[in-house]
Amino acid sequence: MTEPELTRDAFLDGRVLAWQPRHGYRAATDPVFLAASVPAQAGQNVLELGCGVGVASLCLAARVPGLVLTGIELQADYAALARRNGAENGVAFDVVEGDLQALPPALRARRFDHVIANPPYYAPQGPAAQNAGRDRALREDTPLAIWIDTALRRTRDGGYITLIHLAERLPDLLAGFAGRASCYVLPLAARAHRPARRVIVQARKGARAPFKLLPPLVIHQGEAHLGDGDFFTDTARALLRDGAALDLREMAQA
Repeated sequence: MTEPELTRDAFLDGRVLAWQPRHGYRAATDPVFLAASVPAQAGQNVLELGCGVGVASLCLAARVPGLVLTGIELQADYAALARRNGAENGVAFDVVEGDLQALPPALRARRFDHVIANPPYYAPQGPAAQNAGRDRALREDTPLAIWIDTALRRTRDGGYITLIHLAERLPDLLAGFAGRASCYVLPLAARAHRPARRVIVQARKGARAPFKLLPPLVIHQGEAHLGDGDFFTDTARALLRDGAALDLREMAQA
């Protein structure tokens, strides 16, 4: 992609700067919420499936320095941007171009402390987006069950898988982890008293703890936007602007 086809966007109040296609799939708040919820510690290794331009991994690195980060991305243009974004943010980010259904041997031989993903949200039979890159990123081609199976296979015993997805896909997400991991689910609601549209699912491989449905995280204050501001709640602003952590394990013990 040429420079006029790109924008350079700020995340975490500018702690992360990422080049993105001007008209393709564009990262917004979802990868930031995803990164905030990963309970990684310095020295651990993290694999991001379908990393796009790398925003989730780079936001995680901004909060937890010293991680060993790897990403796999199917689309060559996005993989190249993820490498560029890693380099320009001073983060060692090993981005592999490839299909998660046919991982390169070097990745198949590894196990990770954490696997994270923001899988495509929409059904394969839905209407196609006009931009091919956006369509590939948002419309499910590889079944969700394969995303989950790949994540489990690449995670060490006792390691964590953290995903963000549509709330309507929660039954499929839980079915994929059934008998293989214990799960916490955090609903994300745009406003109080509204149904959650998205969920963060965190699974611990091999664990047998009871399923926990956590209280929803409300993103915006009030019933509607009253101006040009973002009107985030204090909690959402701390996550999206200040790089705060979202510890689902701690929430489950409250």
